[in-house]
Amino acid sequence: MSQLILSKAQARKIILHAAGLSKLAPFGKGREAVYKLIDHLGFIQIDANYVVERAHHHVIAARVPDYKPIWLEELQADGRIFEYFTSDAGYIPMHDFRFSLPVMESFSARNSQTQAELNLMNQVLDRIGREGPLRVKDFENDRQVASSGWWDWRPSKIALERLYLDGRLMVSRKDFQKVYDLPRNLIPHDIDTTPPTPEAYARYVIRRALQSLGIAYVKEMAWRARRVKNNLIKQELQKLVAEGKVYQVAVEGLTTAPLYMLPTYKNKKIELSGEAVVLSPFDVLNVFRHRLKDFFDFEYQIECFVPAAKRKYGYFSLPILVGDVFVARMDSKADRKQRVLTIHNLHFEPVKLNKPMIEKVTDAIKAFAKFNQCAEIVIKKSNNKQYGKAIKDGL
Repeated sequence: MSQLILSKAQARKIILHAAGLSKLAPFGKGREAVYKLIDHLGFIQIDANYVVERAHHHVIAARVPDYKPIWLEELQADGRIFEYFTSDAGYIPMHDFRFSLPVMESFSARNSQTQAELNLMNQVLDRIGREGPLRVKDFENDRQVASSGWWDWRPSKIALERLYLDGRLMVSRKDFQKVYDLPRNLIPHDIDTTPPTPEAYARYVIRRALQSLGIAYVKEMAWRARRVKNNLIKQELQKLVAEGKVYQVAVEGLTTAPLYMLPTYKNKKIELSGEAVVLSPFDVLNVFRHRLKDFFDFEYQIECFVPAAKRKYGYFSLPILVGDVFVARMDSKADRKQRVLTIHNLHFEPVKLNKPMIEKVTDAIKAFAKFNQCAEIVIKKSNNKQYGKAIKDGL
């Protein structure tokens, strides 16, 4: 089949629609909208950074206007979503559980333990089987030497995590703390737990990646399966193209590796609402930096991993999108006790903003502050005095 040729504007519409960002509340409102969003994206990354509200809550709130974080715990308690580690830790629809089994098998195959470690893992399993769900704090401090840093876990924590990764334990969360339990207590009886064939697993990864990304490179699909060695992503992708179940596309102005999309977007009419939204660095739209450059002409890097002296925009800079244009980024911190959102740096991109766009950005910042339980907003610095003043006046 010949390539489909898309303009960059068409590509951006497809990408934003797939990400659930083409209009306000695309999945509706309430707890059911949260499930529909997770079911559509297939995976929402969990992150522990708490400078502002955690990334998984932020991603959902950007699409579900009345979002309440407790809804995630409720959906997990109802057995409709589960947490697992694929490319990263994240929430996944429970009906996709069987496609996590190859990842679990991969972790199990490459883990080697001493007899003492195996004994401890068996003791942990036995205790949870007898006592029910447990947290790390429920196990005695079995560390033999002082901790040397964040990832210097004590033996019981290592045992719990290995059992979680290889599938013998599952986790839920309470106040963001992991609660470990046996899979039989968390997986509903009607869920298919049959391991997929390598071909079926590869096709699942391809479909899921294209559904959430809209248009994607092979490397982005392979990233989601990187824990499974010798996965068949490339081979099955070519078969799907030959079968007409995936289209190869080219985007005007891009001389890159081949791009792919689902047939549903071939003749789909997509209108952007033009709303403004403050996005998480770990949003599906932002996790692949090269995509932002290729399709949105936006250079972005989360700088919490960059030495302070080398940061350009701030520790935890959040992109601000209006329609299909990234117009600004803001480095902010939420003081929940004082209920103040401090914007240390509101940096505008070199794009022209009219009054309605500035008003939308202002409303988006207000909504973000409310989501972070903040009643006051303080802007300390901006690179554009005119826009910065207009937003301050609007706040």
